Amino acid sequence: MKFQLLATDGAARRGRLTTAHAVVDTPVFMPVGTQATVKALTPDDLEAAGAQIVLGNTYHLLLRPGPEVVRELGGLHRFMGWRRAILTDSGGFQVFSLAKIRKISDEGVEFRAPLDGATRFLSPESVVDIQRALGADITMPLDECLAYPATHDATARSLGLTLRWAKRAQAAHAAGGDGQALFGIVQGGAYEDLRDEAVAQTVALGFEGYAIGGMATGEPKPTMLELTARVAAALPADRPRYLMGIGKPEDLVESVACGVDMFDCVLPTRNARNGQAFTSTGPVTIKQARWIRDATPLDAACNCYTCRTFSRAYLRHLFVTEELLAYRLLTLHNVHFYLSLMAAMRDAIAARAFAAFRARFLGDYRVS
Repeated sequence: MKFQLLATDGAARRGRLTTAHAVVDTPVFMPVGTQATVKALTPDDLEAAGAQIVLGNTYHLLLRPGPEVVRELGGLHRFMGWRRAILTDSGGFQVFSLAKIRKISDEGVEFRAPLDGATRFLSPESVVDIQRALGADITMPLDECLAYPATHDATARSLGLTLRWAKRAQAAHAAGGDGQALFGIVQGGAYEDLRDEAVAQTVALGFEGYAIGGMATGEPKPTMLELTARVAAALPADRPRYLMGIGKPEDLVESVACGVDMFDCVLPTRNARNGQAFTSTGPVTIKQARWIRDATPLDAACNCYTCRTFSRAYLRHLFVTEELLAYRLLTLHNVHFYLSLMAAMRDAIAARAFAAFRARFLGDYRVS
């Protein structure tokens, strides 16, 4: 993997990430393909919308169909018919959300799989091995993510565990020799001193990119943005910076302004299935009765297939009658909107006009 920094505008960065399967322009949003699919969309849909990289979920693919099955069938790219880049997460966030059915030790984490109740164990080494079997371009180490709020002592202990696991993951990754990239994850909760320590020790290990973890766990938004800006400014300029799990459109714009390069979130797909569309003027809840005779598109500024072809009235009709096409069309629009937003930010940074873009977007975008 190679990363080139092509332009800056303030702290905002325009870059290019080259992987074995694709060149990825940054800042970039990665649609989430939890079960080796971005729900309701085909790979051709994703490519047409401008997706260059998607995220696969290690935890879910471990449970079904299993990493060895994916390996035998040619790896995740061939398995899901996706020709471009893939980043896989560590599965740690999903495991740690199972607070009542998991046990953490220095060796790793033991948990009961909700699907069948079977006991499973993830270690830093096994997580690397699973992602090696999946064949992702970019992989993540096992880490511990704490919900906000957590005490300083608990956060410090958790950070120590994450750093020890990072060293073990790096050693396991180095032994593989498979060409995959491994990113480090900066934890530290809501504490500036622990975030500073996490940056220093994670960077000292020397990863190919750096993720900012532990955000969107309940902390106030100003805290999230302040910590994101602080961590991003301390990370190496020549490596990509990935803010994990952040995905509201306004947060993407603000985080790019902080110097972040990569994002993922389930919001555009999950919210589509719940009847919410993201538009240039803010979210639209399509089931509302006021759209019953509305002949306008979801977003007059959008050129996706959904907006070129269908009215709000028709989309509302599909959704309230629970027609499957509603989920597909709303997902197609939301993913297109997100990817178009990232492309617009890339253009604004290259033109050194990001401040004006940011002000215009945030001025037009109304959060309901």
